[in-house]
Amino acid sequence: MQIDLSGRTALVTGSTEGIGFAIATGLQQAGASVVINGRTAAKVDAALARLGGTARGVAIDLGSADGARALVAAEPAFDIVVNNLGIFQPSDFFDTEDAVWDLHWEVNVMSGVRLARAYLPGMAQQGWGRMLFLGSESAFNIPVEMIHYGVSKTADVSLARGLAKRMAGTGVTVNSILPGPTLSEGVAVMLKAEVSAGKTVEQAGAEFVKAHRPSSIIGRLATVEEVANMAVYLASPLASATTGAALRVDGGVIDFIV
Repeated sequence: MQIDLSGRTALVTGSTEGIGFAIATGLQQAGASVVINGRTAAKVDAALARLGGTARGVAIDLGSADGARALVAAEPAFDIVVNNLGIFQPSDFFDTEDAVWDLHWEVNVMSGVRLARAYLPGMAQQGWGRMLFLGSESAFNIPVEMIHYGVSKTADVSLARGLAKRMAGTGVTVNSILPGPTLSEGVAVMLKAEVSAGKTVEQAGAEFVKAHRPSSIIGRLATVEEVANMAVYLASPLASATTGAALRVDGGVIDFIV
């Protein structure tokens, strides 16, 4: 099986590091012309230096309507859009103010809504397109320590399903991806204390998974590349019969047979 995205343009939001950067890398390796995105020019430039090739970058905060408008003005069309941008903030439900809920909704949900509204019509007009939403296993295993985050991820999965139905018959597919615990740069920082105590980051990650996600079947953190592999496949012509799906790269954390 060979994935060839030559001649396709792709946007990956929130892609200066972590899963987003791995997806951008995978898409570029498959031949796509990639645009990465971050909030600051410094982070975008650093990511471009790592990525190499012909990739371009846009330093725009997509957590607002103004940011979305600025992006669409600069980059009016894409064949592939990966809505990876997302935030999380542990906070007990009774301590979480409206502002936290509003921020998670704007960044995690409305950023994707706005880009779907902007880019899906062009994909439909050309008869081909791929739109992906990065959900989370937290969309189904709502984390008690950040219910607001889980709700936003459930909304992403619902949004992808609804949009897939809306784009029926156009040649455009819309899907969501559900990563589980994943060894991104942010998680590595979280595990720093354990690593400083003499453990490898992989060992610390496995202990974290067993303690906090005991339903995991693989019993370890996934790599960002493992999540990216799913995204690259879904972005390709090979996935033309897959739409409206929520595809899991969660290591079996969600205890469900579908």
